Amino acid sequence: MPTEAVRTLRDTTADPEFGPWLAQASVLVVDDEPGMRNFLMRTLGPRCKRLELAADTDEASQKLDQHHFDVVILDNIMPRKNGVEWLAEQRAIGLFADAILMTAYADLETAIQALRAGAVDFILKPFRSNQLLNAVARCLDRSRLQRENYVLRYELKATSDHILLRDRLIGESAAIASVRETIARVAPLPTSVLLTGQSGTGKEVAARSLHTLSDRAAKPFVPVNCGAIPPDMIESELFGHLKGAFTGAERAREGLFLHAQGGTLFLDEISEMPPATQSKLLRVLEDRKVRPVGSEREVPVDLRFVFATNAELEKEVQAGRFRADLFFRINVMQIHLPPLKERDGDALELAALFMKKLAAQLGMPAVPIDAAARRALSAYDWPGNVRELRNLIERTLILGRFPDGFGSAVSAPVTGDGGSLADVERRHILSVLAACNGQRDEAARQLGISRKTIDRKLVAWDG
Repeated sequence: MPTEAVRTLRDTTADPEFGPWLAQASVLVVDDEPGMRNFLMRTLGPRCKRLELAADTDEASQKLDQHHFDVVILDNIMPRKNGVEWLAEQRAIGLFADAILMTAYADLETAIQALRAGAVDFILKPFRSNQLLNAVARCLDRSRLQRENYVLRYELKATSDHILLRDRLIGESAAIASVRETIARVAPLPTSVLLTGQSGTGKEVAARSLHTLSDRAAKPFVPVNCGAIPPDMIESELFGHLKGAFTGAERAREGLFLHAQGGTLFLDEISEMPPATQSKLLRVLEDRKVRPVGSEREVPVDLRFVFATNAELEKEVQAGRFRADLFFRINVMQIHLPPLKERDGDALELAALFMKKLAAQLGMPAVPIDAAARRALSAYDWPGNVRELRNLIERTLILGRFPDGFGSAVSAPVTGDGGSLADVERRHILSVLAACNGQRDEAARQLGISRKTIDRKLVAWDG
């Protein structure tokens, strides 16, 4: 029965009785009985996005190497190797999909073995179709909630700042309108995108816009700050790991690549990625497979990649800190986010919006933006870009007025000595460091960059 083994239906619609996720699910059935495979094909085929059937564990292992599956349904009693033994082996070499075990023998020992092998549900033969569909729906709901919770916890840990306006680029200037137009053109395509620009210009906002306008909008958007993950942990965070893969790995865990399955993975501060991980990322981009730490199996992934950096990657390549082949691989479509000082009039629009949103968030009355404040906002160079503007508005709300000296200090554009962009950046970082009494971690948090970026710039300036 050759391609009774494969059934992919692209036009499936959500079955309200079994939840909205079944129509998007990819399911593998492992059973040596043709009659049972046929029954499961009729039950699951019209309701799933992808259904594959395997007549034995060897065929099932091959299919796991070729495709990603959300759920594996397997019989326990099969020739050569039973389902529990095979499942335990697959968990040990890198199987993260939920597994449902089917058996005609309802003894306690089998149930205990199944749970130890990593089965999440247990169905007794004979069973009705709705029993199976309910079991699959429970698995999908469980894994979706686990992934959503993990990604939300990661986002909360990765940023201490309140996120405002993160899903849309605000402003009517020609510079930001051009960015929005480019994003709208590239969003429906599978092309990888590299976002460049100074810190605080809204690269994550642009990445979220790309995701929202793509055909992956209903799937996860997973942002990863490469500079915020310790180098010895980044491979495990991105690719996942098996139980016992390293000291402290008490259980297997999917990485952020697998949590983003079907959606968009946003790798921010890509220049901060360690060289060893750069090499592994290049392989993922070429093969569309990830190998969890300690795993013998590469897991297929279906992702849209968006990268971002505030560094000049060409110079990083020349300095030997960034792989040239990786740079050429990710630099397919580059979108530059303009600094706020080049977005005529947008500072005033953003200031008004931040004032309204932050006043509601903090429970404080809005401070009027009078003519003097508007002139100062328009004249300032904003070396910290949109993030600096947001921080100024929050300080203003806390004080109940614009800070002392705001009109004179802010309205004077940087000219003469040290008027270049590099000098503005240097003065701004040093002034924030001074205000933080030299505490680099706190300065990095306020600036919205990594501690490593500050360390690297200080070394360069001292040199």
